[in-house]
Amino acid sequence: MLVEGISDLVSPRIQAPLLRREVKIATDTVIRHLERPAVADRATQAQEAVDRLARTLIRIEERSTGAAITTDEAAIVLTALRGDYAGAATAAAPLVGAGRLQRLFVTALRLERFDIPLALRLLDGGQTPAEAVRSGHLIGRYSWWPSWLLRVVTERALAGTLDEETITALDNCAYAELSPTQAALARKMLSGDAALLDTAADRLVSLGEGAAAARLRHGDLNAVALAARLVPL
Repeated sequence: MLVEGISDLVSPRIQAPLLRREVKIATDTVIRHLERPAVADRATQAQEAVDRLARTLIRIEERSTGAAITTDEAAIVLTALRGDYAGAATAAAPLVGAGRLQRLFVTALRLERFDIPLALRLLDGGQTPAEAVRSGHLIGRYSWWPSWLLRVVTERALAGTLDEETITALDNCAYAELSPTQAALARKMLSGDAALLDTAADRLVSLGEGAAAARLRHGDLNAVALAARLVPL
């Protein structure tokens, strides 16, 4: 994924058609090897293709005079073909933009239960790759949650307020076990329904849960879950 993605971003900028073709051949050969790394023949062919491209770039540089063919773009792809993805990305960033590279690397992640669409939305919204990956990983672990709750945590992620503590609180609150009526009330409280929050807080106070009522008015997740569960099933 990374080899192909970096090549797709950089190769069109290689001006010399023959060099661009050789880069494509080398890229395709390496990709075939990566698809089935245990096949010895493909490993040999990939190494030969990489070596051949490296020799080509050396020859071009040795013969270049004046307005010579630039090899910078091809060298970036060669770096990726050698497995140095970080080095290739660093060199490619001024050419193709850091944003496109960030999207490529996030999409290429092979994390279990990782929410790629959300991570990409966060990147587009200006969050750092680290923040986007963290939130995508957090939410991806809880794909079994009801859709309304996933919308709540997604909104928090987009606002940059989602963290491990929030996720843990939601998980411990067992929101997924709320009845439809309780879930609807929890959703409204989480969205900031002032009238409902006041009513729920007053109910908590009447039950001797003044501290929980105070936390509820400030959007505390545990307090919201408690207030929702007090509603008869």
